[in-house]
Amino acid sequence: MKSIIVLLVLVASSASSAMACKLCEEQQPKWLRGVVHGPGPGGMGDYLIMGASILLVLVVLFYSIKFLVKPGESDPKHVKYSILHFNDTPHGK
Repeated sequence: MKSIIVLLVLVASSASSAMACKLCEEQQPKWLRGVVHGPGPGGMGDYLIMGASILLVLVVLFYSIKFLVKPGESDPKHVKYSILHFNDTPHGK
């Protein structure tokens, strides 16, 4: 219980320090003000890189969730069955 309280205090204290300072806010585009530190995107190339990165992360997230929920592998010779041993007796007997 004590560790949960300490964790909550650390998260709450770090949230305010993660927000942008006044100097960084002036350098940011309007839609990023108050969110991040630093000068922000320098041009259209930076926006393209960010867009491609976001798209890649969303595609990977989609397929990760898809294959976790329904893997679709039913081949009895699949490697997972060498570990699971559904019809075998438990090890050590």
